[in-house]
Amino acid sequence: MIQSDTVKTLPRIPWLLLFLALPAMAGDHVSPPVQAATTYPAVEVHPDEHVAIAVEPYDTKEKGSIFRVDYLGHDVMPVRLIVTNQGDHPISLRDARILFETAEGQRIQAAEPEDVERLMTRKERQGSKIPLPGPLPPIHTKPKGSNKEIEADFDEFEYSALVVEPHTTRAGFLFYDVSGLSNPLVGAKLYVRELRDADGKELFSFEVPFNKYLQSKSSEMN
Repeated sequence: MIQSDTVKTLPRIPWLLLFLALPAMAGDHVSPPVQAATTYPAVEVHPDEHVAIAVEPYDTKEKGSIFRVDYLGHDVMPVRLIVTNQGDHPISLRDARILFETAEGQRIQAAEPEDVERLMTRKERQGSKIPLPGPLPPIHTKPKGSNKEIEADFDEFEYSALVVEPHTTRAGFLFYDVSGLSNPLVGAKLYVRELRDADGKELFSFEVPFNKYLQSKSSEMN
């Protein structure tokens, strides 16, 4: 009987440990709860169209810790897009263009996972080089962050709501290549156009300045 009980209980131990570990594993990469767009500093509201759009850059290492990959370290700016439909009819983002517009007027499209992978590879030149003495070629270490990690982040965090229902807020992240920009948020804005109402009519474009976010951030530090 003792041997039988031991055989039956042993398989339960790994499952129990796995079950106890699940909350911690799940909590490692979780987006903060979303609020209505009007509660964020960087917001533009169209009262007549009953739509508000806010942006929140994840421009610090602390905020970026929700991701599996250090995007800022590879010149990729994660921007959280928050869309609130205050009206009684749905709005569509199926044809929406959401561009990062720099202070100089350059418009940058949101990156796809393969774009981020190329940026990481380009910046690290396929990994950091470890020089060796003599005529031997340098050893290449692997780049930080794998394609699987990038794809997992995009699957979990990327903005994906094509429709925002009445009296509902939808949010998600877009990732922009800001390489070559020393202060990418200063004077920049998120340009959103080709949103449509329930009848297919195009809404007015949104231009949400990141300076509003920076000013709020500065006020909190003072």
